[in-house]
Amino acid sequence: MREALHYEQQGQAVACKLCPKNCVITEGKTGFCRVRKNTGGKLYNLNYAQATAQALDPIEKKPLYHFHPGSNILSLGTWGCNFACQFCQNWHIAQAQPQFTLLEPQAAAVLASQLVSQGNIGIAYTYSEPSVWYEYILDTARLVQAAGLSNILISNGFINEQPLQELLPYIAAMNIDVKAFTNEFYQKVCAGELTHVKRTVEQAARQCHVEITTLIIPGLNDSVEEIASLAKWLSGINADIPLHLSRYFPNHKMEVPPTSVSTLEAVAAVAREYLNYVYLGNVGGNGTNTFCPQCGYMVIDRLSGYSCLTEPGKKCPQCGQSIPIKGEIRLSDRG
Repeated sequence: MREALHYEQQGQAVACKLCPKNCVITEGKTGFCRVRKNTGGKLYNLNYAQATAQALDPIEKKPLYHFHPGSNILSLGTWGCNFACQFCQNWHIAQAQPQFTLLEPQAAAVLASQLVSQGNIGIAYTYSEPSVWYEYILDTARLVQAAGLSNILISNGFINEQPLQELLPYIAAMNIDVKAFTNEFYQKVCAGELTHVKRTVEQAARQCHVEITTLIIPGLNDSVEEIASLAKWLSGINADIPLHLSRYFPNHKMEVPPTSVSTLEAVAAVAREYLNYVYLGNVGGNGTNTFCPQCGYMVIDRLSGYSCLTEPGKKCPQCGQSIPIKGEIRLSDRG
């Protein structure tokens, strides 16, 4: 175990200040996330250096479409979560007690560097909620950044402002799940609150590359009005923030039928009234490609693995519009 950061002692209890749940934890108990435990009046994390999942993934799988397209990323995950989403795609990691491999920060950074020859650009902390792995990520991210590589968070965004602010200087990119745009959904389906997630998006967007994912679930968050509100809010931060609208399939405790492609296309159409880059997930086809928002020309064809964007400027070859892509494009040049 490793003593946790961001907590306060309250007699023999401790108040965890990592996420907005602000759990008050009595002796011998853990907080909501299951990985932060009060032992002797101090808070310890139980999952430090415990990797339950590890893979070298395409960066687009995170999904990140405007950050080093065509690159690979070493993806690591642990167990525990500060949400309890009924539709959790990785519930066997987040909500269970899976087997793990010990991977100390120095070993993780060395592994990331060894994989550079395979197109790796750093480490993505993903699969389960990375914020509950906070101390490990902070230690590892410093080493990864010092090695000239990138750190990426794939997060639900449910973290307090101060811990996030301390972590962000080491984070190059985030994909944040905005699971819906009503607090009712967050409270009933996820055991969370929308307000705090919105604050995280706004805070992160000021300091690193940000993309957003929303899983569209029939009857729960699939109205065009709700997605229009989400897109309008994002556009107020930056209309170039990519929004990934993903097709839902039944999983964990939710048995709602899969999202229809027509519903996904309808909410994408309204989102594009406010945002320049809206993508469709879990359906394939043109929904994964990047189009110039000015003239509609396809500038990145992910189905074929081609890009017509080149340095300097990464401009649309048809109209000259600059396309906001962070980092090197490692897709083939369609030229």
